[in-house]
Amino acid sequence: MEKMVKIEVAGKVREYPFGTTYQEIAKDYQEQFEDDILLALFNEKLQELHKSPKRDGKLEFLTAKQEIGRKTYRRCVSLLLQKAVDSLYGSEGVSVRMRHSLGQGYYCTLKGNERPVSEMVLPIKIEMMRLVDEDLIIEKKSLKTDEAIELFAKRGMHNKERLFGYRISSRVNVYDLDGYIDYFYGYMVPSTGYLKYFDLIAFDEGIMLLFPNENTKVVAEFHPSYKLYQTLQESEKWGEMLNIDTVGALNDAIASGKIQEMIMVQEALMEKKIGQLAEEIADKKDKKFVMIAGPSSSGKTTFSYRLSTQLMAQGLKPHPIGLDNYYVDRDKTPRDENGDYDFECLEALDIEQFNQDMTRLFKGERVEIPTFNFKAGKREYKGNFLQLGADDILVIEGIHGLNDKLSYSLPKESKFKIYISALTQLNIDEHNHLPTTDARLLRRIVRDSRTRGTNAQETIAMWPSVRRGEEKHIFPFQEEADAMFNSALIYELSVLKAYAQPQLCYIRKDCPEYLEAKRLLKFLDYFLPVPTEDIPKNSILREFIGGSCLDV
Repeated sequence: MEKMVKIEVAGKVREYPFGTTYQEIAKDYQEQFEDDILLALFNEKLQELHKSPKRDGKLEFLTAKQEIGRKTYRRCVSLLLQKAVDSLYGSEGVSVRMRHSLGQGYYCTLKGNERPVSEMVLPIKIEMMRLVDEDLIIEKKSLKTDEAIELFAKRGMHNKERLFGYRISSRVNVYDLDGYIDYFYGYMVPSTGYLKYFDLIAFDEGIMLLFPNENTKVVAEFHPSYKLYQTLQESEKWGEMLNIDTVGALNDAIASGKIQEMIMVQEALMEKKIGQLAEEIADKKDKKFVMIAGPSSSGKTTFSYRLSTQLMAQGLKPHPIGLDNYYVDRDKTPRDENGDYDFECLEALDIEQFNQDMTRLFKGERVEIPTFNFKAGKREYKGNFLQLGADDILVIEGIHGLNDKLSYSLPKESKFKIYISALTQLNIDEHNHLPTTDARLLRRIVRDSRTRGTNAQETIAMWPSVRRGEEKHIFPFQEEADAMFNSALIYELSVLKAYAQPQLCYIRKDCPEYLEAKRLLKFLDYFLPVPTEDIPKNSILREFIGGSCLDV
């Protein structure tokens, strides 16, 4: 008698022959999902679809709509691009180099290429589509770590070779697509037939690999963010200046005892940039309001203090003001679609009062600035009076700083807008970029545990809501900034590792946040640790790990 396994899906149990893959089981349920099934969760353990259940259990499907499915899809399309380029131009020494995440896509360059990129886009895209049509297997293979290092060295993937030199595990999983073998930092789909939705266009000196967004079966339109792109390019040059552009290179610097020098140079570069911003603001005599905005855990508070110091060095008298002090009272706070307080919407602020106060200050009047009591949920006045003279300037920090609806009454020429975000200069290796959102999430996990009594599980649980708020209230306005500032430190993930790892390990397997915690733990495993004693007291990183000399 054929051995069977009992599989429970959505409360209903069906029997399947032993050895039936999750991919085959998914075919019975795909019509119940609007989006393509890409992964499985069996007895709360993440599984690739080519695998099969070995015992009875509960099965859930993960689609391209969910964040983990979205990352899987992008990872696989990246492999598709690499295979296409290798098939067409690999014999000439041309290979893909992943650079940055930009909009709903990845900016890539073609290493070793001498042709105009614009002439190559269409042939590469056609080859990618051919690979999809052939529905080729993406085969997972287990190699000894030494074998993988030798393989990567032969294929010219020296950043992978370098990174895996620090790997403790004796074995590594690689993926083989029709003879093209590579390593990826996460699970993959079973075959190329899953990868129907993508586009490829020429951009600057490279190409944009474009993906779907909310509608998982339609490629999102590309709206170039030129200021953001230039900031990313500048940050990459910083990494090249330090000779550190990948995690493997960072580990080399740490292992060779160069970490102190690296910290000093990185912090000096950042201070120089802040000083240049202060000089630019001081040269514009009509600027009275510096508006600073950026996504969560960008280091806005520390940046505003350090910018204020540099403004003082320019002969100005800066006054930092947090927009949080203009929250409406708690009972007037709008609620979101789930009935929870929506502290991130513009209406959560008393815009009228803010504009009245700022307009009066602009006219030279004396104004009492409020303080928000978060425990009581009310705005309070404690005698904090302010009056602007010729050299006074306000440094206003908050998520809506770039939105002119916030400061509608102020003359446009009186405002200098700065967008700040942690845009890491590092890539994991040649073919895997390091998501800036991961770095910010780890910053927030560490800070919230230290200052707000919020554990890693709670921070991970609220992160999707935070990200939605950023997409709605911050990112649409980033290109309106007069300047952009990158607050990422090239060494920071090696520092955050020691703080974040214990908190992530504490999340139990039966928690919804476990999969994300496990992913972050695996990610951190590639970094060598860095001690904190050499980190300056005014470093942006101190806002998260503690020990800052500033009131953050």
